[in-house]
Amino acid sequence: MNVFLLAGAVLFLFMSMVFVIAMTVKDNSIVDIAYGLSFVLVCLVLLFNLDGGHPRQYLVAGLVSLWGVRLAVHIFLRKQGEGEDFRYRQWREEWGETFVWRSFLQVFMLQGAVIFVVLQPVLLVFNAPGEGLGLLDGAGLLVWLFGFTFEALGDWQLLKFKKNPKNRGKIMQTGLWRYTRHPNYFGEATLWWGLFLIALTVPWGMVAIASPLLIDFLLLKVSGIPMLEAKYENNPEFVAYKSRTNALIPWWPKQQQETTR
Repeated sequence: MNVFLLAGAVLFLFMSMVFVIAMTVKDNSIVDIAYGLSFVLVCLVLLFNLDGGHPRQYLVAGLVSLWGVRLAVHIFLRKQGEGEDFRYRQWREEWGETFVWRSFLQVFMLQGAVIFVVLQPVLLVFNAPGEGLGLLDGAGLLVWLFGFTFEALGDWQLLKFKKNPKNRGKIMQTGLWRYTRHPNYFGEATLWWGLFLIALTVPWGMVAIASPLLIDFLLLKVSGIPMLEAKYENNPEFVAYKSRTNALIPWWPKQQQETTR
């Protein structure tokens, strides 16, 4: 079994199916729900094709599946009653007559390609699981647990904040959001570094560094922080929040640092 070809085929078929559904319901943002589910699907297919299996293979598949299910459920619940996400609506307007084919290539196929790269720690472990579990696996698991908890807690705090009618139009600045403008993104970036540490125990494991590096790049420079914060660039409350709070890595707000001096 060539795990790389199998994963690529699964992603292509799944993303093509999601594309057809998106065109039918006229909502490209369902790809955000499919994002987490695609990781789970690949892991399930790989597990189904295992002959015996290694504890490390079950470990990475279990961690990624847990993360993928939680993320998909969270985005599904958050999306209820909101229609297509503003980023996808903007592309729908900008692309005009080229919308269909550009959606297929630039949203769904590109998403599939990104997922394939991010999945490298899992694919490398399934390709050659290496020797027994060791300290590096334990360290990777601890880093993953920290990142997963940080991401899940940040998402939960924001969801709870938005459900309160008194907070309509306000910027979340409490809980984990007091120390970083994007605790969910920080958590996600962290957990993939944990999976990279686990992958270091297998042959060619260093190649898996492409996974966390791509996640970091996308969150910091492309579809994460830049696109989301552009929506609030003219909001005075957000401008003040941005001036004192780190974008990704948690730290004390700048005003508090100055006060303690």
